Amino acid sequence: MIFVSVGSMMPFDRLVRAADEWAAAHPATDVLIQLGNGKHLPAHARQVRLMPPGEYRRLVETAELFVAHAGMGSIISAIQAGRPLLMLPRRADLGEHNNDHQLATVRNVANRPGLHHVEREDQLGGAIDRLLAGGGEAPAPISPYASPELIAAVRGFVQG
Repeated sequence: MIFVSVGSMMPFDRLVRAADEWAAAHPATDVLIQLGNGKHLPAHARQVRLMPPGEYRRLVETAELFVAHAGMGSIISAIQAGRPLLMLPRRADLGEHNNDHQLATVRNVANRPGLHHVEREDQLGGAIDRLLAGGGEAPAPISPYASPELIAAVRGFVQG
């Protein structure tokens, strides 16, 4: 199963359309798209507007591939679940966000194993094919806790 998520904050019809086009070309693959309040309704993939956090986590954990916008929640979810992530960043010039921080995010995490991205929606299908064919390694794990060094630095700053 491929789980596609636009997140809960804003619509991302460009991602939904691209994922639905891939689903149309691969009818034997189960594709579920969490589309939030977007206007485009998939014709070839299962869909849900929003879901409880526990169900979202379960879907990320069980997906063969997680496809999402380049938000930190998506990135952290993929890393915690140990699932490969393919990101399509939202773009300000297309009215998908108020700035291009998601483009900066993908540039900053591009060298991390298991985190993949495409710049344009027409690249999404080929990237899904490549990752499903064997390039979709799990992301390197991260600790859910701050390092002792970071805690000491913050404590030193706060205490003066």
